[in-house]
Formats: sequence, C-alpha cells, structure tokens
Amino acid sequence: MVMFAQSSDILGTVVWFLLFFVMIFLYPRLMLSQLLYKIEQSAVKMEKISEDSTRIVLKKVGRNDREARHKVEAFTDFFVVEPSSLDPYGIVRKIDQTIRSMESRFSEFADEIAAGRSYAEKQQINYGLRAAMGCRQLAKIVRHNVELAKKFKNLQIAMILQMQLPIIEKIAESELKGTEAFVNNWPIGDSVGPLVAASLMEKSREIAEDVAMGETRIEGRKCFILKAKGGGPHLGRMDEAITKIMKRNKISRIVTIDAAMKMEGEKTGAVAEGTGFAMGGWGQREMIENNLLAKGVPIDSIVVKVGFAEAIIPMRKGLYDSVPRVQEYIKKSVLRTKKGAKLIIIGVGNSSGIEDSKAAVEHVKKLVEQFEERIKKEEGKKKGGWI
Repeated sequence: MVMFAQSSDILGTVVWFLLFFVMIFLYPRLMLSQLLYKIEQSAVKMEKISEDSTRIVLKKVGRNDREARHKVEAFTDFFVVEPSSLDPYGIVRKIDQTIRSMESRFSEFADEIAAGRSYAEKQQINYGLRAAMGCRQLAKIVRHNVELAKKFKNLQIAMILQMQLPIIEKIAESELKGTEAFVNNWPIGDSVGPLVAASLMEKSREIAEDVAMGETRIEGRKCFILKAKGGGPHLGRMDEAITKIMKRNKISRIVTIDAAMKMEGEKTGAVAEGTGFAMGGWGQREMIENNLLAKGVPIDSIVVKVGFAEAIIPMRKGLYDSVPRVQEYIKKSVLRTKKGAKLIIIGVGNSSGIEDSKAAVEHVKKLVEQFEERIKKEEGKKKGGWI
C-alpha cells in the first residue's frame, strides 16, 4: 500500500510537471488567439466607422454611385509631407506654403465632387472630408497592426494594440460625429472661440481670407473682434487680419480665446487665463508671434477646457455655458490697458455653425439643447444594455 501511494505521488508529480511545461508553450498561443480575435473585431468596427463617415459625406454631396465613392475613398488617402527641418532657417514659411497647398487641394476636390453646389455647401463637404480622412487613417493603422500581429504571431504587438484600442475607438467615434457635424454645419467643441467672438459682434465684414472682423467698445476701449468667417466651417488667415489691423492702428494688447485640452477630472467648459498666443496648428501662430514680439505687444490668452474627443463633436452644453465667464475674463484683459487704447480680440477655432454676429448665440443655444437631448438618449440606451 505504501509503495502504491508513493508511485501515485510520483505519477501525479510527473503529470503536474508535464502539464506545467505544456502550458508554458500552449498558454501564450491561447492568449494570442484570444487577443487576435478581439483586435480583429475592433479592426472591423473601425472600418465600419470609416465607411459610415464616407457615406455621410456622399449623402451631403448627393451622390452614392460607385464612381463618387471611389473618388472619396481615394482622396481620403491624401497625405502631406512635412517640410525638411534639417536647415531650420525659413521652416515656418515652408510649413505655411505646404498648408496653403493642402488647403487648395481640398477645395479643388470639393469643387470636383460637388460641382453645382454653393460655396457654403462645398466648405461643409471640405471639412467633412477631413474628418472622414481621420476615420480612414485610424482604421488603416489598426488594421496594419492586427495584420502584423497575425503575420508574425507577435503577442507583444497584439497586447500593445489592445491596451490602446479604447482610446483609438473613442477618437474614431468622435471623428465620425465630427463628419456629421461639419456636413450639417453644426457648432463643434472647437467653435467655442468663434462663438465668444460672435457674442461681441454687432456687425462684421471680411478683412482677410475667411476672417470676419467686427468693432465694438468695451470699458471705453476700442476692440477689433476677429473670428473665422461663419457660419460654415472655416479657420481663416488670422495672421493676415492681424497684420492689416496693426498697419493702421496702434494696438496695446491682444486677447485670444481658444478651446484647450482638459485633463481627466477637469470639468468641460472650465475657463482659465494665461499669456501667449493660444492657437493650434502649424505656421500661422509662429508668423503672428514673430510679428507681435518685434512690436512688444502683450498677449493675453483665455482657454476653455474640452476633452480630447469633445473638440470635434457637436458642442456640449458645458462649453456653451462658458461664454459669460469668458466675457468676464475679456473685460479683465481690457482693463489692463489705458482708456482710449485699442485691442484685438480673437476667437480662435473652427467657425462651423457660428455666424458673424450676436444672433449666432441664440441659434447655437437651440442646437446645443438638441444635442444634449440626443446624447442623453444615447447614454440611456447604453445603460439599458448593461441591465
């Protein structure tokens, strides 16, 4: 009996060691298979988002034939090569020229695909294409990494991709909503700067390429209000507008209002102030700063906090509600100058859905209320799904 018990223990130990060594080789393969299945599902989801964004653009164009679809899909592979910075002298001019060339190509394609449509509708299609391009590039990046993990049976690539997928999917979903916002000319999160500028405008005129200017008096100071021309999507050449105003007027201070990335835990629509020219992107800000620094003009910056996905989706109520607080900060900046001084106040950002006068504020309010109702319904459906 003792010998039988000992042999059973030895057999059990041998079986355990065999299972242990088998699992050392088998478990990574099981884990890889499970990960590949999950990321494959995510890749399919991303491709579906890309197809939906293309469909939204084609619906706005008014065509859904194979030729139009092929043209849009081909154009969403458009790329821009960053200018060489090996010799940094003149890099800002090179970047500006590259961006102008890119803008021209987008406009040309909008003219081609939507011939016969109005300029405003072509602009909506133009910016809708940009958001659709973002969806397509994200889908291609995810698919690329999925195929790499499959091809080389690489567990590390699959794990890294799986860890990043929640953020990537969130960005892709926001790009899809952004496509819808642009083609419908809805205000987005990045439109909060132009909205504040519009709230200070009685009337306006175009002073530079896609830039509207209004004039008003705040606390006894003359203020030139600038924003990208509305109500369609525009960004405008703020550098040209500032140069024109400063040639004819002695400017004491410049105030910029823009949306800025919030940290997790911060409230959407929180307002903060600082110094420096608040403006994203390349080229324009550098040229503006070079001009202003040479003249010693102080620059105040007011930012409204938005989440990384909220900048391109339809404007949330928290952002709309921040407008009165931003106006208070603007008054504080104005009071830093002497009475009779002249200032430039710039609402930086995309003008989608924002007209060039105070009337825009009430119109945006109605749209934001509709967006909030729609978002609450979507969130309600998601919560119901968990139950």
